[in-house]
Amino acid sequence: MDNGIAHGVIYLISFIFLILTSQYFKTSFINLMQMKGIFHCSLLLIALLPTCLLAQEPPVAAAYNDQIDQLLQHPAVKQAFALIEAQDSITVADNILLTEIEAPPFKEMVRAEKFADMLRAAGIDSVWIDSEGNVLALRKGTEGKRTVALDAHLDTVFPEGTDVSVQMRGDTIYAPGVGDDTRGLAMLLTIARSMRDIRIRTKDDVLFVGSVGEEGLGDLRGVKHLFSEAGPGIDAWISIDGGSLGRVNTKALGSHRYRVTFHGPGGHSWGAFGLANPHHALGAAIHNFTKAADSFTKSGPRTSYNVGVISGGTSVNSIPFESIMEVDMRSESPASLLKMDTILQQAVQEALEEQNGIRRRGPELTVTLDRIGDRPSGELSSELPLIQRAMAALQPFGESPSLTRGSTNSNIPISLGIPAVTIGRGGDGGNAHSLDEWYLNVEGYKAVQYALLLLVAEAGLGQE
Repeated sequence: MDNGIAHGVIYLISFIFLILTSQYFKTSFINLMQMKGIFHCSLLLIALLPTCLLAQEPPVAAAYNDQIDQLLQHPAVKQAFALIEAQDSITVADNILLTEIEAPPFKEMVRAEKFADMLRAAGIDSVWIDSEGNVLALRKGTEGKRTVALDAHLDTVFPEGTDVSVQMRGDTIYAPGVGDDTRGLAMLLTIARSMRDIRIRTKDDVLFVGSVGEEGLGDLRGVKHLFSEAGPGIDAWISIDGGSLGRVNTKALGSHRYRVTFHGPGGHSWGAFGLANPHHALGAAIHNFTKAADSFTKSGPRTSYNVGVISGGTSVNSIPFESIMEVDMRSESPASLLKMDTILQQAVQEALEEQNGIRRRGPELTVTLDRIGDRPSGELSSELPLIQRAMAALQPFGESPSLTRGSTNSNIPISLGIPAVTIGRGGDGGNAHSLDEWYLNVEGYKAVQYALLLLVAEAGLGQE
């Protein structure tokens, strides 16, 4: 059942409960509401019923709980946990160091080179940067039949020249990109060092990944390359990106992004009046699009739309020669995303025809639609071993798993049916994608321990 419908049914049941209660006490519904004790109990029922009935995550099979319990009793894992906690300040120092190296979209190389050097210093011999700019570090397993990747992304959303200096205010770190996703990179380094120092071996090969192009117009280019024919061959994917410990992203939120450009001859606002105006066409296109998109998104799978960038023109008294908008559309459903595509293209075409129809002289406008982003959607079964392990591995930390949907590096393997999760970086943080982004290392080491535990569970503990 759709969650919206289910919530409606549950709230209806709760409302009926109030009515029946009023009949039982032989009073009116209004009087019942004035009976504070009963009313508060009823209100509590209304509040808790949706949570109790809808928020439960799928069960974890006993075999995976047993596997996690056995790993927690293993001496090497115990030592690694202790070492990760003891090196908490080093993880923070790595976080600060990497944050202060710019990594704007499509210009991640300086940070990539430093991260590669740090992985080598962490004890991984086979480290390289691929043709797309991803940093890869291979730690061979005792059997090497599979490859399990552990990823964090190198890039930030901030343009070149942004001040990325870290400021400490009490225990809190402030800087653009300090959490998203530089904290994830620091976690990878701590995990690599702990595996080296405790001499933890896995059966499967482990591939540490610092990926490029996760943000914005990067369009997941790093991961798309990794899962192309040119990639190294990855059998399971664990990405660190996001907030609290407990988040397990198993569902990919698809998106399409377009740059729409209307072209015209341009001219003087008085002397060339009557020429078709690209800005007027763009305004009509936005009106057409939002009107139709609003109607479509009111029902069915959750779908969103946004005109995020508008540009063009040279002066107030000039007819522009081009007008540009960038549009973002997202949906849980591939079919709904395709429908939104159609809505956008029809809206643009109608605006083009309308403006060309009212022009009084000169050439017609033309328009180009360039797709600048394509993130596939998809969803994995909660019964997959990787997802079962991700949920089971949270229990020792007292966290209940929350299986979520998002737009992350995991979109690509999820869409291909390859086991993949995106997990949180832990601690506390906020203001992601803003200049005052912050991170507070409240028991942040637990997220590192969790990532290591999940990695070892998925890759298998081998013999030294």
